[in-house]
Amino acid sequence: MSADWGPVVVAVGLFILLSPGLLFQVPARARFVEFGNMCTSGISILVHAIIYFCIITLLIIAIGIHIHM
Repeated sequence: MSADWGPVVVAVGLFILLSPGLLFQVPARARFVEFGNMCTSGISILVHAIIYFCIITLLIIAIGIHIHM
């Protein structure tokens, strides 16, 4: 019997990619979107958390990604 690593891989990948300020930040301090500024704010963390929840819900529940090892 193998474990399902799909949700773990998707969650870790999205967490790294959607960290505010790493690749992009929405909303930014000066503009709506800034790329690679490595800064963050409270509202930016909230926006990125909502985006993370929506994408992870689509990928894991709606599409059903599974990785069995």
